[in-house]
Amino acid sequence: MSSIAPPPLVLGSTSRYRRELLERLRLPFDVAAPQVDETPAPGEAPRELALRLALAKARAVAALRPEAVVIGSDQVADLEGQPIGKPGTHERAVEQLRRMSGRSVVFHTAVAVVRPVTGFERVDLAPVTVRFRTLDDREIEAYLRAEQPYDCAGSAKSEGLGIALLEAIESDDPTALVGLPLIRTCALLRAAGLPVLRA
Repeated sequence: MSSIAPPPLVLGSTSRYRRELLERLRLPFDVAAPQVDETPAPGEAPRELALRLALAKARAVAALRPEAVVIGSDQVADLEGQPIGKPGTHERAVEQLRRMSGRSVVFHTAVAVVRPVTGFERVDLAPVTVRFRTLDDREIEAYLRAEQPYDCAGSAKSEGLGIALLEAIESDDPTALVGLPLIRTCALLRAAGLPVLRA
């Protein structure tokens, strides 16, 4: 007796970091770029922004792939209530790291799973508290020249040389800081009817 094929899985993200993380689950998946405006709403808290954008990205791709299970994700760095995005340039990265030096930053990483066929739609959040060392300009310059993390929220790539900038990382979902909280992703996929571990 043949088993029913699982629905296709789609990652609604063009981030190579998220793609590499999802590959750890050894599930076949497609990648689609969500067309979503990421501008924060007036007065929107970083946590709420991450949740809203993750769900918006999953919904945008699900509208194009209604037969699929779609993952959307977003990360917003939060320095005392102020969102810190991707720097884009060397100068902005220097400014970000100077601001975060000696302080704690919460990286709000949200993940959403949408399955239109069943009406399933859920979003979860994995906050990660990162304590930065007190950094001098020489360290900041050396790090940025070596790593060039201009596509990372807060300019800090913990999976690379950025770990040398930090005093501590506090999280219950270890891949969240890189961009996709896999423990929560697995839980949402199971809830959507797509088990990760299957015979």
